[in-house]
Amino acid sequence: MRFTITHQSGGARAGILETPHGSIETPAFVPVGTRASVKSLSGQQLHELGVQVFFVNTYHIMQRPGVPIIRRFRGLHGFMHWDRPLMTDSGGYQAFSLGLGMEHGVGKMSNMFPGEHRGPPARKAQPLAKIDDSGITFKSHLDERRITLTPRDSIRIQEALGADIIMALDECTSPLSDYGYVEKAVQRTHEWAKICKEVHKKKAQALYGIIQGSDFKDLRQEAADDISALDFPGIAIGGSMGRTKKDMHRILGWVVRRLDAEKPRHLLGIGYVDDVFAAVQRGIDTFDCVVPTRHARSGLLFISPQAGGRRENKWRIQIDNKRFKADTRPLDPHCGCPVCRSYSRAYLNHLFNMKELAFYQLATYHNVHFFMRLMEEIREAIHADTFAKLRRSWLK
Repeated sequence: MRFTITHQSGGARAGILETPHGSIETPAFVPVGTRASVKSLSGQQLHELGVQVFFVNTYHIMQRPGVPIIRRFRGLHGFMHWDRPLMTDSGGYQAFSLGLGMEHGVGKMSNMFPGEHRGPPARKAQPLAKIDDSGITFKSHLDERRITLTPRDSIRIQEALGADIIMALDECTSPLSDYGYVEKAVQRTHEWAKICKEVHKKKAQALYGIIQGSDFKDLRQEAADDISALDFPGIAIGGSMGRTKKDMHRILGWVVRRLDAEKPRHLLGIGYVDDVFAAVQRGIDTFDCVVPTRHARSGLLFISPQAGGRRENKWRIQIDNKRFKADTRPLDPHCGCPVCRSYSRAYLNHLFNMKELAFYQLATYHNVHFFMRLMEEIREAIHADTFAKLRRSWLK
């Protein structure tokens, strides 16, 4: 892998990330295809949308269809018939989502920032994952069998999956974890990172180290220094980003300034519109999130500022609202995607309320298109030194 910065505008930077399956123009939004599929979209549609790379989940793939089947196809690319870059996670996030996430009632899409949570109390459940220094033990959510995942296991599985960019196994902590717990998680993540780097033999893949530390400045800075010292080809920033989005902005400031400016930086699991601008402004190159696809399935469709999208409504509308039942307008008159060119809000409202399968494809197509075009605008603005102006026009 080779990374070249082509232009910088303030803290925001544009670049080219070259991988064995093609180049990625950065900054780039990375859709999530958990089970080797971006839900409801085909590979051809992802090509049409300009998706450069997407993220596949190691924990889910190792269970179904299983690594032996993926090996028959010589990796995920052959299995999926996908010829562009792929990223895989390590399985560490599932240690959180099925462990402390369940125990504390928090997740990337639910109560992620407890200080801004305005809904009912979060639901808590008995955890399905436990962590010790050797690795993670899961109770499978499918059949309750015991699954162990060590740093060595994670790397060997990801090598078999064959993604262009893979992640070292880490421990992702909860925003409710205290200092003592987070300190142990940072130390454990560092030890696991050393094992992952030692075990990793497939040099065509780029292995990223992951920085943890929650919202504790000294732990984040310690993690940034320790992971950087291991000389990974790229760095990912993960874990809890604090109790509010202001905390996240502070954390990125603490970490990014300590990283090698010549290496790519990935932000794990962040992807609302304001988060995108905040990350890019602070020098992040790629970030993955389920926001566009998961929101689509819930009837939450993104719209541009010209169509009424703003911070207060999070640049989206709830299409099943009765006010759209007879709305003849396109979803977003300023969007050029086939959905907005062809269908009315009334029709989308009808499809969603009738639970028609066509809705999920149309809604997902539009939402992914929204983020792909947003990233194009951002890259163009960085090259034109107008990123700050573009940011203001979206966030005003």
